[in-house]
Amino acid sequence: MTEEKTPKDLNEQLTNDKYASKNVMPELSETIKKEIEKEKKELEKIKNWVIKKYPFTIGVGILPPHSVKKIEEEESIPENEKGEKRTHIAIVIPEERFKDIAKIKKEIIDYIKDIKPKLWLHLITPVDIWNFSMDSRYDLTNAIAMAYPLHDTGLLGALRVAEVHKNLCLRKFDKYISSYVIAGSLIRGTATKTSDVDVFIVIDDTDVKRMPRLELKERLRAMIYQFVVDATVIAGTKNKLEPQVYLLTDFWEAVKDAHPVIFTFIRDGIPLYDRGTFIPWKLLLKMGKIKPSPEAIDMFITSGDKTKQIVNRRLIDSMIDIYYGILNPSQALLMMYGLPPPTHKETPKIFKEIFHDKEKLIEKKYVEILEKAVKNFKEYEHGTLNEISGSEIDKLLKDTEDYIKRIKKLREEIEKKYQKRTIEGIEKEISQLLENLFGKKSKKELIEIFEKELVKKGKMSPKMLIVLKTVERVASDFKKNKAKQEDIENARKEAAILINHLIDYGQRCDLVSLDKSRIQIVSKSGTTAEMIITNSGAFIVQGTTIKKITNKLENSNIEELNKAIAEQKGKLQTKTNSKIFEVLRKELGDFEILL
Repeated sequence: MTEEKTPKDLNEQLTNDKYASKNVMPELSETIKKEIEKEKKELEKIKNWVIKKYPFTIGVGILPPHSVKKIEEEESIPENEKGEKRTHIAIVIPEERFKDIAKIKKEIIDYIKDIKPKLWLHLITPVDIWNFSMDSRYDLTNAIAMAYPLHDTGLLGALRVAEVHKNLCLRKFDKYISSYVIAGSLIRGTATKTSDVDVFIVIDDTDVKRMPRLELKERLRAMIYQFVVDATVIAGTKNKLEPQVYLLTDFWEAVKDAHPVIFTFIRDGIPLYDRGTFIPWKLLLKMGKIKPSPEAIDMFITSGDKTKQIVNRRLIDSMIDIYYGILNPSQALLMMYGLPPPTHKETPKIFKEIFHDKEKLIEKKYVEILEKAVKNFKEYEHGTLNEISGSEIDKLLKDTEDYIKRIKKLREEIEKKYQKRTIEGIEKEISQLLENLFGKKSKKELIEIFEKELVKKGKMSPKMLIVLKTVERVASDFKKNKAKQEDIENARKEAAILINHLIDYGQRCDLVSLDKSRIQIVSKSGTTAEMIITNSGAFIVQGTTIKKITNKLENSNIEELNKAIAEQKGKLQTKTNSKIFEVLRKELGDFEILL
């Protein structure tokens, strides 16, 4: 494959390209727009008259100025009239009205003869447009596609979006496009303003050297599909392009094999661009020169033998789709319940244990539907299920619809349980933290103390008091079945901040309490020890030796000390008896206290 062209090379190519105009969709100049606006009233009047008199009219459009010279050459306009300023109007009528063209044209000309500036009328049928392309007169097809529409039942818009898309593709990689062909409702004359536009693009892969042919196809296909959106926006239509991309070599193989789709495409398609590939095929097919090979005939005949196999395969695929349609929501509910996603095989068992046996939330028949779906899939995986009947699929599908409806209700029930756990959990955790700080009291008392001791003394933000009251309000509303999911979720998020503040404050209190209750003692002999004062008693710690101070020093242990310290947490004041210092003096002699 040759190297990709630089922007400079590409611009030179576009300048010299016979079919690629400077702009994908030529813009009307301001002068032309002003002239059209000035003539709009008269043009609307003409359009309305034409549509009323000839209601079968397919389209009415003003041909673009850049195409006038070519049209004048095609129409053989007399030399003495070529210099006159004219607006070219194209009127498209159905092919079955072809015999009336002369009469219709004369009647319209008689009606517009006094219009200024002068109009030049082009009365054509869709077949005339397709003949322009078949004769490689793509400029004329382009002129019809780019016409400023005054009236359009669908053909002009569909043709315009295809023409814009073609130009985008040609400007990007023209050397690889062998043919750009339109087909479908646009050619049959049944296109509406919302019809899909079938497009076939044949990519020339005969000169590919630097990349695999299929890679070329996929790269170009990606850009072709990307241009679909751009073309729709530029053309300003509602018609959706449906491009199909073929490699030239594969396309020729399909022609030799008499593929029905390709034969239909060649027979009915019309090229908007062709480098001498599609039109010869079309003519050869029309002449009966393209015929299927004996091998192709055998292939299509024997393809009927595979019908049963194909249908069975599709029924098995349906069973697999049903399996995942049941399995995935079931796993989702288990995750919502708080469990990690189970394996496929484990899902029915866990689903039954949780929602049927434990929570009593779902009936057994729905568990059986899940078990049946998993059983079928496992049998298919192990090769013991190779066929399934249509009636079985119908039954599975009906059960699946019933199962999904029930699953949705189950989800609501699980959400309620989750909400209950959430609100009760945060309420309990906040109450426990407040009780650790202020002792066991009623909720109302704890809130009052929280406000008095922490908020009013500047130890907690006033916002935390609002959060505390919000949690209590939401908990109360939930018990009355009035709480909304949004309120519960907001309370959960804000409560997490309050809980962190309470934990942090409690830890600071513990550190302050412990620091105040620790005293360093040094005897006259130089021996040091640490005295720890708690509401459960005082302890002396010297190395690994721990003793408790009562009326004397009694042996103790680390467990008793830790228990006393733990009970001390959260209490800002520690009381002790002065007699402990007298006991120490008797046991240790005189000592000093280090602060």
